[in-house]
Amino acid sequence: MFALREVSLNNPRVALYHHGNRELQDRFDTRRLADRIEERIVRDRIDEDDRAFIEGRDMFFIATVDEDGQPQSSYKGGEPGFVRVLDAHTIAFPMYDGNGMYLTAGNLLVTKKVGLLFIDFEGRKRMRLNGEASVDDADPLLRDFPEAQLIVRVRATEVFPNCPRYIHEYKLVARSRFVPKPQCETPVPQWKRNDWAHDVLPDDDPANDPSREVIARG
Repeated sequence: MFALREVSLNNPRVALYHHGNRELQDRFDTRRLADRIEERIVRDRIDEDDRAFIEGRDMFFIATVDEDGQPQSSYKGGEPGFVRVLDAHTIAFPMYDGNGMYLTAGNLLVTKKVGLLFIDFEGRKRMRLNGEASVDDADPLLRDFPEAQLIVRVRATEVFPNCPRYIHEYKLVARSRFVPKPQCETPVPQWKRNDWAHDVLPDDDPANDPSREVIARG
């Protein structure tokens, strides 16, 4: 289990707007609108409508920063419900095998700051959830997610919907075959069998099993 820094869960929410936001709000005369939006829709609690929306998603985008303030953004996908709402302030989700760089998870270990964007492309709805994260390789939730390496728990500091007007409408064709499922052997991505990668894989990587199905994408 990682030796993690303590996450304070009792800190009051910091101000949503900084001087850069305020400069642009004043330039375009939206300070009053921004304050009204913060007053009416920005909160630190996850209500039942939020829960249904979050747990109905099969993907989200995640933004993190490293200890020097350098950003990273990533896409995370799974089966609907792979993000769980644990209580009115906390969500959790698994981290599956990736490319071994651990840019997102590593940032969360160091700075803990995270921003999540959930989008329903068919229903044209989106939500932001910002907060403080912890990362654990011995979280009891691991047993619920086959092949998950880590569980991330996020304590929400801001939860709010976004204006949906620029969301393009997309239809789901098929979910990725690489998402781990119970009683189902997950295929190996083709790139892990390439010469440049195969000799540096961890010994227990499934790609070392010659019986595993290999697909380019799925």
